[in-house]
Amino acid sequence: MPSNSQPPDPDAAELGDEPAAAYAKRTRAAQAMGQIDPVTKAVVAPIHVSTTFQRDPDNAYTSGFSYGRADNATVREAESVMAMLEEAEGALLFGSGMAAAAALFCALGPGDHVIAPRVMYWGLRRWLNQEGPRLQLSVDFVDTETPDAIRAAIRPGQTKLVWIETPGNPLWTITDIAAAAEIAHAAGARLAVDSTAASPIHTRPLGLGADIVMHSATKILNGHSDVIAGVLTCARADAFWERITAIRASWGAILGPFEAYLLMRSLRTLHLRASAQAAGAAILAEHLAAHPLVSGVLYPGLADHPGHAIAARQMENGFGFMLSIRVTGGEAAAIETAAAVKLWKRATSLGGVESLIEHRASVEGPGTPCPSDLLRLSTGIEDPADLFDDLDQALRVAHDEAR
Repeated sequence: MPSNSQPPDPDAAELGDEPAAAYAKRTRAAQAMGQIDPVTKAVVAPIHVSTTFQRDPDNAYTSGFSYGRADNATVREAESVMAMLEEAEGALLFGSGMAAAAALFCALGPGDHVIAPRVMYWGLRRWLNQEGPRLQLSVDFVDTETPDAIRAAIRPGQTKLVWIETPGNPLWTITDIAAAAEIAHAAGARLAVDSTAASPIHTRPLGLGADIVMHSATKILNGHSDVIAGVLTCARADAFWERITAIRASWGAILGPFEAYLLMRSLRTLHLRASAQAAGAAILAEHLAAHPLVSGVLYPGLADHPGHAIAARQMENGFGFMLSIRVTGGEAAAIETAAAVKLWKRATSLGGVESLIEHRASVEGPGTPCPSDLLRLSTGIEDPADLFDDLDQALRVAHDEAR
């Protein structure tokens, strides 16, 4: 069976009378690369659920498919859209963001050294601390928003991967992707970027020098809180990428066809949702920065954010949909604020069309870099005025309770 390291060529799909590549990304995503089902002429592709495929008389698989654990036509279609959005040579969908990240780290070799951010998704940080030693990986957590910190952590001949997350969850730190790529490549290492909080609508790391990009597709790529998925895209389908592909196949870590279909549905509206959510987040950040019961707003779109200048250089169409606030009155006031909201939903995850609020220090526990007075906000597509009014009343309830 042919390797799935490269999804179907986007240029092979036709939109009108022109090759798909001649159209804007937003157009190609909206039409799912313009593919029409050849049998029914349906504008929405069918879901391919078969786990196995008939061999040819000579035992070959000229269809290109042999077994569902390694490959699936519906998954390939969603991968082709992701590769187009990221301007990538290849894309691979996984059953979760953690599965995607784990496959990448497991493709490294014993004794390899990894540099990762001090501020990053806590689940992956915990996994690296627990599983890294078992894989014989050496991991250093540094302040990757400072290029000198990355440079100082490099171990010549041993560092094989620099992993960054930008914006970094939940403090929304910004790492200079181009600078990190230059440092990594000078050391003979790869740069991988967790771009979950940015999405391809706001940042395209491969164009800034990254080798691999990871998304928890559960978040804004899907955007409807009804799919768990992850994706890796690559600048080059090289031997390392083939190793990741083989890991996905042998582990059975591929995304299911129904989930891939739902993700494809969501990618059609990604431009609209991501733009609207970023606009709403920017409005909230500006208003909350002036709120008397908020001691600080962490959002890269604010001019006083430490990473604003870099974010303005490497992000487009806004600064993303995530922000955090620090509540006057400390931990108790933050927890009480989250308990008093009516419109925001107190729930884990981010990127959905509904707005979510969470006290992250409670979730992450000991060792978290997250201040105890911080609330993480995932901005949905509701009216920003409604979202602000709900936070305002919750902050005031918390303040009154503390008196």
